[in-house]
Amino acid sequence: MTIGESFEYYAFIVIFNLLDAVVPKVPSSNEVILEINAGVGGQEAMLFAKSLYDMYCGFINYKKWCITTEEVGVSDLGGLRHASIFIEGHHASTYLKQESGVHRVQRVPSTEKAGRIHTSTATVIVLPQPTEIDVKLNSKDLIIETKRSSGAGGQHVNKTESAVRITHLPTKISVECQTDRSQIRNKEIAFQKLRAKIYELQEREQNTTSTLSRKLQMGTSARSDKVRTYNFPQDRITDHRILKTMHNIPEFLEGGEMLEELITELILESNKARFEQFMLSLKEKDFYSFLEKTFAH
Repeated sequence: MTIGESFEYYAFIVIFNLLDAVVPKVPSSNEVILEINAGVGGQEAMLFAKSLYDMYCGFINYKKWCITTEEVGVSDLGGLRHASIFIEGHHASTYLKQESGVHRVQRVPSTEKAGRIHTSTATVIVLPQPTEIDVKLNSKDLIIETKRSSGAGGQHVNKTESAVRITHLPTKISVECQTDRSQIRNKEIAFQKLRAKIYELQEREQNTTSTLSRKLQMGTSARSDKVRTYNFPQDRITDHRILKTMHNIPEFLEGGEMLEELITELILESNKARFEQFMLSLKEKDFYSFLEKTFAH
């Protein structure tokens, strides 16, 4: 390396570190709620939702995170109508928010006698868990209802009003929980879900007014966006955001190294977009004035 090349290299490192210090960071949380909902496709969509649920449970174990609470709605054939997983782990939201969106599967269902390929979907939603300081709830804005739990559970289900439903009047957001036999515990979980959904709404409203934030958060794209396709006949996984194709679906669905590799590439691409958009924004303002204000304190 020549002296000139050396200078350019170290100048690049200095500029990179400087930009990393001043470019707006995407908020990260160690506590998130991961929701999986079966989409289009009936029972096959529910079976696919169960596959995604198993994949994320495998990834949580792979990352040595922990699951604090689970709420699962099982279908008759062993699939999932919906599932909510409360997760705690280092930078959990940074990784998992890359999974937000519509996941599509193309395969021959076990119930298909003619051998036709069906297309089904499942939606993944990742909600960072805010604190009570981030989202303040006034009792006058809430309607709290209790009811008897539905589903399996024997005599306890029929006799105990343990299920809780909370409606937030200003936003019209409504959540319910019947995970636990205790009404008190279900109420705590429902409040957690409500805060997370209100926080997501506030973030989404803020992002729509900021082009920079909107482009940086790849993992929080609109839920109608198709983010990934799992094509079983071709044994192919395609992530449509970075146009990356991988093979070996069974290993990918284990939620281990292959999934982490793809998520890491999505994070890197998101960071790249963060720097590019920041540099473009500097054209609209005085760079030195911006640095002066940034380091004023």
